[in-house]
Amino acid sequence: MPNIIRVLIQCSVVLLLITLPVNSSDNDVVCDTEGKIIRAGYPHEKFDVITEDGYILQVHRIPQGKNQNQTIYRPVVFLMHGLFASPSCYVELGSQYAIAFNLADEGFDVWLGSARGVCNSRRHQQMDPDDRIEKHKFFDYSWHEIGLYDLPAMIDFALKVSGQDKLFYIGHSQGGTTFLVLNSMKPEYNSKIKAAHLLAAVGYQKNFPNERMKRYALLTDPLVEVTKMFGIVELDSGFLSAAPKETEKTEDPSEVRVPISDLGTTAAVKQMAHYGQNVRDKTFRRWNYSLGENLLRYGSLTPPRYNLSLINVDITMHYTLGDVLLDENDVLDMVRDLPHAKARKLTRDSFTHYDFVQSSFVKSLVTDYVINDLKRR
Repeated sequence: MPNIIRVLIQCSVVLLLITLPVNSSDNDVVCDTEGKIIRAGYPHEKFDVITEDGYILQVHRIPQGKNQNQTIYRPVVFLMHGLFASPSCYVELGSQYAIAFNLADEGFDVWLGSARGVCNSRRHQQMDPDDRIEKHKFFDYSWHEIGLYDLPAMIDFALKVSGQDKLFYIGHSQGGTTFLVLNSMKPEYNSKIKAAHLLAAVGYQKNFPNERMKRYALLTDPLVEVTKMFGIVELDSGFLSAAPKETEKTEDPSEVRVPISDLGTTAAVKQMAHYGQNVRDKTFRRWNYSLGENLLRYGSLTPPRYNLSLINVDITMHYTLGDVLLDENDVLDMVRDLPHAKARKLTRDSFTHYDFVQSSFVKSLVTDYVINDLKRR
């Protein structure tokens, strides 16, 4: 019991850190995807996409590289960000190292998706996320709804505007989770994806590597109840500072790094809690309600697992041994269950979960491989 109390106190401290008010000026900088693209010298378009359940998502497009011919056919590549991130994570490293710019310069039509609740996608046709009452309904979603509603709306929109019938998909962290949700829950979307590259995609959680976060995960349900009691529905990216440090890194003067504070935005409590449930239960399944509500919603006492065997897209899962949020064995288990997937371990073991969007080494370790793979298809 003393250990449980100690962990609960630790969780409360973390919760306090991640629910402090967001600094609006910092958030404006993080969310200025449009400005970052334009200042880098690239053409930019932005659109509002409305989901089936009424969320208004801002989607960004880089239709071509610098000073390139717009009339040339360019395959669509759709990029989806991770938890506590925004579309700007794919342009933060600048024109030399950022994957969105690299893809545009190599002849692709680049689209940057945005999950509900993030930056300029913190909107709804009927609900106000800042209203004391309505915010509870607005933020009643996890990454399940992002995969089920947000991704299909944005993918369909990108295909319609571009006049194409298929696209390439790239997702980091939660952007990989939501891809697995979409294509297992709505298998008809498999035919709209030429190929997918998932970067540190979190799915199976049987071997979650971080012991401290596993202890926090045991208290997921009571912590969710505590947040409800205090009216907390949204978390600040201060979690990234409170999270356990990844592999110790030796400073390399040739590396360009984006400060983690330049990447972070907000997320719904339920997004974090859904990961917590799966870490606790060592699985990859839908949201776990009470036994009675599970029975009403799912027809079973426990939530159904996501069936990866329904996903027939050609998938490459990139991972690193320096990741404290994803274990190699879970990646390999997912690859075994996915009909057309392969695992690709990065050659630099010190590369971490956030380095996929934070480190300039992503260009040589990941982006060059991805571009070569997409070009040959």
